[in-house]
Amino acid sequence: MLKLIAMSVVGWSLLSGGISCAQIANATAQAIDVYDGFETTGLSKVWDTSRFVPGAVEMQTNIFRAGHGAAKITVHPRDTYEAGIKGSRDSERDELLEAKKLTAKENAAYEYSFSMFIPTNFPIVPTRLVIAQWKQNCPEGGNCSDDSPVVAIRYVSGVLKITHQIGPHQTTLYETKEELRNQWLDFKFQIRFSTNENGRIKVWLDNKQIVDYQGVNGYPENEQTGYANPSRFYFKMGLYRDLMAEPMTIYIDEYRKKELPDGEL
Repeated sequence: MLKLIAMSVVGWSLLSGGISCAQIANATAQAIDVYDGFETTGLSKVWDTSRFVPGAVEMQTNIFRAGHGAAKITVHPRDTYEAGIKGSRDSERDELLEAKKLTAKENAAYEYSFSMFIPTNFPIVPTRLVIAQWKQNCPEGGNCSDDSPVVAIRYVSGVLKITHQIGPHQTTLYETKEELRNQWLDFKFQIRFSTNENGRIKVWLDNKQIVDYQGVNGYPENEQTGYANPSRFYFKMGLYRDLMAEPMTIYIDEYRKKELPDGEL
């Protein structure tokens, strides 16, 4: 009971913005366990603000999964623009990036859960769009800066996919063509990132398990790829896409991340 109370205090402090990044580090030294219900007027310190432009993330109370509020993210043309490198396409984005001290460690198991709402008028287009992604951290100056996310949720042409990539080819772990707009989508991911066979990816959508993958799920760690050994992995969610003229909006609520005990996954 005391442990649960302590976790609640930490979670509320994070949510209310009353805890610093240094305190996040101390609170998560043993095990990460954070929550954000997006109930406050400003964004909590669970999130880094470097991946979105001012005004792109709005705390609102009209559409929400629980409580009385949720985050509304709208991407416009040229938001957080990045030119393509090595032949890749130019991109634009507005994403919530988890605070640096919350990044996942290789060979540790984590559970992420979050809810997303895609509005009825969301454009159905063939433009590449990623709404959540886990990236292997590429040290500054590494050859890996433009690598694809190791795990991603993509929504393209009205098709929702969960993809996995640790090399030149992308693998689809799950795909649905069902109409998903105008409803809350409740995701849960249990992940252990590893460059050997004990890697794991388990996914639930609306309480139904849709993915159970075991095997390598991290890019090789060597001088050629540029990845550190062991690696870190960070999480982002929102709207990341190729360039297009029309804006897009998505709603996010009920985010949780916790480190799982050894052997649970």
